[in-house]
Amino acid sequence: MTDVTPATRGPEADRDGGAVSDTDLLAERFEEQRQRLRSVARRMLGSGAEADDAVQDTWLRLSRADVDGIENLPGWLTTTVGRVCLDRLGSSAVRHERPTDVAADESTTAAAGEADPEREAMLTESVGRALDVVLRTLGPTERLVFVLHDMFAVSFDELAPVVDRSPAAVRQIASRARRRVQGGSPAPEADRARQRGVVQAFLAASREGRFDDLLALLDPHVVLRSDAAAVRMGGAGEARGSATVADFFSGKAQGAVPAFVDGAPGAVVLVDGRTRLVLSFVVTDRILGIEVVADPDQIAGLDLIVG
Repeated sequence: MTDVTPATRGPEADRDGGAVSDTDLLAERFEEQRQRLRSVARRMLGSGAEADDAVQDTWLRLSRADVDGIENLPGWLTTTVGRVCLDRLGSSAVRHERPTDVAADESTTAAAGEADPEREAMLTESVGRALDVVLRTLGPTERLVFVLHDMFAVSFDELAPVVDRSPAAVRQIASRARRRVQGGSPAPEADRARQRGVVQAFLAASREGRFDDLLALLDPHVVLRSDAAAVRMGGAGEARGSATVADFFSGKAQGAVPAFVDGAPGAVVLVDGRTRLVLSFVVTDRILGIEVVADPDQIAGLDLIVG
């Protein structure tokens, strides 16, 4: 998605010599929150590309809102990006929310006071890919409540209108989601070795054009996403379903070698010793998602270990 956030300028003056406009000041305040908002969206949607789109949708909503009526801009942005993500998850045919059963309430301790954005960002980044896999087992509402409350300290009262539930019901949803996350986290080393085996088998089947083996390794609802740079190199912007993704990869991945991408099994394509493509995988027993990155700036920000 094209970045539509207005370019920010320094506070001294605009190019006509006048004071910086209200729009520029609002854009500057938004940019201060962008990384945190992307962290929320990344945990909700499981894709960096979709997270960026959700953040831009949040900017569009802010640009149309009555800013004077917003008392807590960081809080407003956090709940708004959560609502955007919930809308995206709800409209997706890939994951459907399961009905919410009434569960026994469980005491929780909400973070008091205003959250520290730097602490939130560090916490989110430290959770790791294992949590991403577990979050995908939650329904959209459960995922939203867990991410916003347990990871970003949004209160139940603030979450209630976002998910159209009472604060007491939101507390119950958070309790159930928390139990499922705590009980479902895989053992990191064993899980990483198993995931690496799945990725290596996928790359071998891709190179050798073994379509049936690719189908067996892909989840029926697998989603393939590529950034704009990868699309220009012949990649698919987005493809859904095991047959479509298997057909796309069959006979390809000739230059791909296994790698760890941000600590998780993946692959890279090297040209003249330089990384041209990075493939990130979301893996449980099969591959749920593949994200292809070719943008040099994004690649530079990834932690890559080849081999």
